[in-house]
Amino acid sequence: MMRDIAVTGLGVIAPGGTSLDQFWDNVSAGRSETTEPLSIPGSPSRVAEVRDTSFLAALPVKAQAMDRNAQFAVHAAGQALAMAGIKANNVNPARVAVIIGNGGAGLVTLDEQFQRLYADGKDRVHPMTVSKSMSSSSASWVSIAYGLRGPTFVIASACASGAHAIGIAAELIKSGMADVAVAGGAEAPLNRGTINAWESMRILAPDICRPFSKGRVGLTLGEGAGLLVLESEQHAKARGAKVLAKLAGFSCSADAADMFNPSADGMSFVMRDALEKANVASRDVSYINAHGTGTQANDLTETAAVKAVFGNSAPPMSSTKSVTGHGLGASGGIEAVTTVLSMMHGVIPPTANYLEPDPECDLDYVPLHSRTADVRAAVSNSFAFGGLNASLVFTA
Repeated sequence: MMRDIAVTGLGVIAPGGTSLDQFWDNVSAGRSETTEPLSIPGSPSRVAEVRDTSFLAALPVKAQAMDRNAQFAVHAAGQALAMAGIKANNVNPARVAVIIGNGGAGLVTLDEQFQRLYADGKDRVHPMTVSKSMSSSSASWVSIAYGLRGPTFVIASACASGAHAIGIAAELIKSGMADVAVAGGAEAPLNRGTINAWESMRILAPDICRPFSKGRVGLTLGEGAGLLVLESEQHAKARGAKVLAKLAGFSCSADAADMFNPSADGMSFVMRDALEKANVASRDVSYINAHGTGTQANDLTETAAVKAVFGNSAPPMSSTKSVTGHGLGASGGIEAVTTVLSMMHGVIPPTANYLEPDPECDLDYVPLHSRTADVRAAVSNSFAFGGLNASLVFTA
């Protein structure tokens, strides 16, 4: 059981905002801002992009030394550590882990440098290309920026990466390998090559993401980072920290079936298993933050999986990807932050852009408008290509 894992800090940067307050204002209001990508004028697909770059000047390490995904991670980590009241001089830094998920690291850097080689005819790339594009760079830069010397690594499991990182970080604390962990996801996939690759799959929406709605036509790519500070409840109490929520359950699995087609059995398994580990009955869950990509296959399958676990008493479920876009490896982290904020504010954020019910998606998706609720237990789901599933259970 994981009932002794406390959440004491949150940090986020996403298309909905570069601070927690700005982010929550936009997500809870269902304000979805999708635009033409800055990097690809005339792109047939719109994206959810972080356009406010003012945060770069305040980073504790040089922004130019990092790829965009690491910049996001360092910014979100700074927020989360400040909220938790943790500094390298008031905890044992060798006992603070940094576990970050990403689906593909250094994508902006690689795209820029391949442009130099193959389009511009240059014979050399930037000397920091390796350090900026290596998979572990985001975790390494968070460690360097804040002097954290505990277990530090990246987890790469596509769109489940952020949720996996949070769950594995909790397990490190339970095992005694760390007292505190900064964990979540970071991703910066908005460049010409990556967007073109996703467009070739024919699953990007040309206009806007409409999860669970009739008339949905696909997902919108997003970017950003969402990180949590986790620590043992005993450690949090000993230093007088405010506990925002508890990470009570985590489960992950693989479908071992198909690279792209999701499995309702795999999704339902991790939800049941996480609830069992959390010692939370399905009837006591007040909110589900859905994976909710806006594709035909995902939304139908996730609906079926939730009905298999919760039956006719399924709680309200919303997809905040309708606001933030699909941040790939960052999404599990951003949505975990959203879920804890929902519990803190007593508000269930809406599924934005919803048009009308789909007869095959017949649950309560909190369409268009947020809802006041006493959220004492909540589930955050992440389901990835490769049949990789993760579910987190948070309790008050």
